[in-house]
Amino acid sequence: MSDQLKAVEAEVGRAAEDAGREPSAVSLIAVSKTVPAGGIRPLLEAGHRCFGENYIQETGAKWPDLREAYPGCELHLIGPLQSNKAREAVTLFDVIHTVDRPSLAAALAKAMDQTGRQPILLCQVNTGEEPQKGGVPPGETDEFLRRCRDEYGLKIEGLMCIPPFADAPSPHFALLRSIAERNGLPLLSMGMSSDFSAAIQLGATHVRVGTAIFGERSRAA
Repeated sequence: MSDQLKAVEAEVGRAAEDAGREPSAVSLIAVSKTVPAGGIRPLLEAGHRCFGENYIQETGAKWPDLREAYPGCELHLIGPLQSNKAREAVTLFDVIHTVDRPSLAAALAKAMDQTGRQPILLCQVNTGEEPQKGGVPPGETDEFLRRCRDEYGLKIEGLMCIPPFADAPSPHFALLRSIAERNGLPLLSMGMSSDFSAAIQLGATHVRVGTAIFGERSRAA
């Protein structure tokens, strides 16, 4: 598994250099959702410290011991977040990628105030406007970002998207970048196992790679 990690790291580096960027400008999030602690340890032993998870309960069960054994881990929540789980998310995660509605923004603001923790926050944009998928529609993103700032006191530092499965991803990545640029947001979470090189070409600062590192999942995400 560490061999797969090394291969992905090398590809990330090549894509960054091809785009005239420093490889260090791109964070590789190893998506470890549904992977047991024993499957994560080889990457930790290899020195990797940036991981993505989808589920609050799973993260709370497996990561406290791992974080104690391997200091310096950075955990990213990349799955949907229920408002009533905001406090747990703020406690567990260093970066939350899926802020996408006023009720969640309000819950996160309250949880951050209560806990004193300040995870980095990203807004999820539904670039394909798919009804079954979370995220703010592109045409409503500017206003949502304003509300996060002015009404809830949240500092949103970037955007995240998951392009529709059947679409070419690059137009979605370009759209996300344009929204980020006009709002002065430095972070772009985009690109997964099949398309992270294209995302890096279009400015991704974080790529979320699971299958190319861990293989196919034992159950659907």
